Formats: sequence, C-alpha cells, structure tokens
Amino acid sequence: MRITGGEAKGNRLKGPEASSVRPTTDLARKAIFSILENTHSCAWKQMLDLYAGSGALGIEALSRGAEWVDFVDQKPQCCRLIKHNLEKTGFQESSYVYCCNVKKIFTSLSKSYDIVFLDPPYIDKFLPELLALLANSNLIVTNSVVVACHAARFSLYPAYNELSRIKERTYGDTAISIYQKED
Repeated sequence: MRITGGEAKGNRLKGPEASSVRPTTDLARKAIFSILENTHSCAWKQMLDLYAGSGALGIEALSRGAEWVDFVDQKPQCCRLIKHNLEKTGFQESSYVYCCNVKKIFTSLSKSYDIVFLDPPYIDKFLPELLALLANSNLIVTNSVVVACHAARFSLYPAYNELSRIKERTYGDTAISIYQKED
C-alpha cells in the first residue's frame, strides 16, 4: 500500500495484520481522489475518515493538500497503525486519531467537515443507517462530500435526505458511491 499522489506520493504505508481489515486498494484510492479533484465545489480543509483502518484514505488526502483529518476507528491496533503511518509520512501535526465506535462521533464532535470517508468492513450492514445519520447530523453542511466504499454487490440508495449521490464507480468487488449535501 502506497500513497498515490501529492506531497507524500510513493511513501509505503504499513498495512493491517488483521484479516478483518480490508484496506482500500491503491487503484480505488487513486480513482476516489481523481473524482474529488474534479468535483469543483469540493473543499479540502476539514476531513473525517470513519472506519479508518490503516489511515490510507485520510493520509492520501493530507498528501494531496487537506488541511486537517480526523481519523476514527474502534480497534486499538488500527489506531496504533494510523498513528504509525501518520508519523512515517510526517502528517501527525495535521490530524487527530479517535479510538472509539463510529456512532460515538455523532455525539462527541461538534465541527463540520468538507469531505467524509466511510470505508466500513464489507460485512457491516450499518452503512445505509450511517449515511442517514450523517445526512441529518451537523458533521456535514451544504456542499460537503461523502465518499462511501462498499461491496459492489451491496447497493445504496441514490439519496439520504439532502445527501444525494453524484457519482458511483465499481472497481472489482469495491463500489465507490460519492454523495454531496445539497441545500
């Protein structure tokens, strides 16, 4: 696993040892950031990486110019891995790692984000509920973008309240659904 673009391009990240953690492939990450870079109303200041795993999505964002990324994962070994990868790439001063259940973030964070990454385990059926919670939360505002990675065999709705899907792509068994919050 390596950073595919930006300031830290080419840096290798340490991957998870647990087989229950499935990192987003380099190809899928590259595609995600290509789409985001072509979404003109998409800001790159505050980002949230939920189910962060190794931190690859958030670290890729920092490498490509994000000002700040909050990482969330409930597994202590993943939190240690994210911190290791942040130190290795030099982005520890532009981030914070929350080691807790993703649902807890909805009650503990009070700021809003420009981009939110959701990359839960494919066996987790909570993603539609999480998108609905996110759509109704203060974590996103008008023009915020949500990137949801999920199993290609598992469809998501085209909209969750004001959160509407603007793109969907499939790479092998990974589907990427990109939503944007509308007025």
